[in-house]
Amino acid sequence: MPNMPKVEMYTKWGCPYCFRAKQLLDGKGVSYEEIDVTMGGPKKTEMLERAPGHTTVPSIFIDGLHVGGSDDLAALNAQGKLDMMLGL
Repeated sequence: MPNMPKVEMYTKWGCPYCFRAKQLLDGKGVSYEEIDVTMGGPKKTEMLERAPGHTTVPSIFIDGLHVGGSDDLAALNAQGKLDMMLGL
């Protein structure tokens, strides 16, 4: 989709919350960039700098705005706000 916002998700291998968030986005047909921080390193540092105080995964960003984790994404969806943010 031409006007689809950029969705980025920091994840770790085997994380059930990451799986749930990806499943929600996949179900909507939304593409996203998955950034694996399983082993820590510079991408984990980047995640912590982009969302101070949010130390768990997934850490989800829509057009650079930190929307939180899996529960936050599900809440936005339940409130009907996620589709609007995603341009659906």
